[in-house]
Amino acid sequence: MGGKLKAAVLGATGMVGQMFIRLLEENPWFKVEAVAASERSAGKRYYEAVRGGGFFGGFSEETMNLEVQPLNPKALKDVEVVFSALPSDIAYKTEEEFAKEGFIVLSNASSHRMDPDVPILNPEVNWEHISLIDEQRRKRKWDGAIVTNPNCTTAVLTLSLKPIFDRFGLKRCIVSTMQAVSGAGYPGVASLDIIDNVIPFISQEEEKVQRETLKMMGSPGKPASFKVSASCHRVQTVDGHLEAVFVETEEKTDPESVVEAMTKFTSEPQKLKLPSAPNPPIVVRFEDNRPQPRLDRMAGGGMAVVVGRVRRDEAFDCVKYVVLGHNLIRGAAGCSILNAELLKAKNYL
Repeated sequence: MGGKLKAAVLGATGMVGQMFIRLLEENPWFKVEAVAASERSAGKRYYEAVRGGGFFGGFSEETMNLEVQPLNPKALKDVEVVFSALPSDIAYKTEEEFAKEGFIVLSNASSHRMDPDVPILNPEVNWEHISLIDEQRRKRKWDGAIVTNPNCTTAVLTLSLKPIFDRFGLKRCIVSTMQAVSGAGYPGVASLDIIDNVIPFISQEEEKVQRETLKMMGSPGKPASFKVSASCHRVQTVDGHLEAVFVETEEKTDPESVVEAMTKFTSEPQKLKLPSAPNPPIVVRFEDNRPQPRLDRMAGGGMAVVVGRVRRDEAFDCVKYVVLGHNLIRGAAGCSILNAELLKAKNYL
C-alpha cells in the first residue's frame, strides 16, 4: 500500500479528537501530521491545548509537540486526508471549506449526515454508499469530499441489524438505549446530574437514530422503508452504549436463526482485510448477563459490537436482543478511520 498517508485531525483537543489521535498513532496506513483546533488552542503545542489533560494518554512525543494549527485548509496544505472531530455548529462550514480545497474529510459531526449526496458510512453495513462521493463531486463541483460516520448509537444498532435485514428483511425496529457519559463529550454531563441517576432524554438523539438508520440501510438515495422507534437514555457508564433491540422481520424467524446470521456475518472490510476491521464484526455471547460495558466494550479493539440475550418476545411476537458497542471507537473515531481505510482500498485516497 506504499507509505503512510499524512493525516490531520480537526478538533483534535476534545475527547473524540484525542481518540482519533490515539487510534491513528497505531494505524499502519495513516500518520498524524497535523492537529488543528479553535482559535483558543491554535499556536499552542498539542500537550498544552489538549482538553481534560489527555483522556487516553500514551501519545507519542512527536504528536504531543505538534503545534496546533488554525481551522484553515491553507494551514494544512501538505496533508492527504482530514479527520474531523469538530462540534456540529463549527463543522458545517469548516468541512465544506476543506472539501472545496480538494481534501477528503472523514467527519464524525452530524452537520452533513443527512445531505442527500453525503454518505453516512458504517462500512460493514453500507460500504456501497461510497458511490455518493462521485455524485457529491459532480453536484458541488469540488475535488474533495465529505464522508460522515453515523451517530454513535446508530453505528452500534445498524451493525447488529445488518445480518437480520439481509437474511430476513425488517418491518419494524424498536430500540431503547443506555448511553455512556463520554458520549456527551467533555466536560459532558455534570456529575451531580448523573451520579445516582439516569437521564431519560438526550437532545436530538432519538431523531438521529431514526433518520440515519433508514438512510444507511437503504440504497444510495433511497432510504429503507421499515419503521424505527428509539428511546435514548444517559446512564453512569463511562464508555460503551448498551441497546435493547426488538425486531419484527418480514420473513418469519426465530432466535436461533438470528444468532446464526449474526455469527456468520462478515462484509467488505473483512474481505479487504482493512487494518481496523474487526473479525468477527459481531460477537455473540450466550451468558445470561452479557454483554456488559466493563467486560465487553473493547471487543475487536473496540470496533466489534457484542450481542447477547437473543430471545423471542411473546408480547410482540418478535425477536429481541441486547447489543453493546464502544461509543468513542466503533461509534466515532474508529468508524471514521475504517471509512478512510475503505476509501484508500477503493482508490478514493
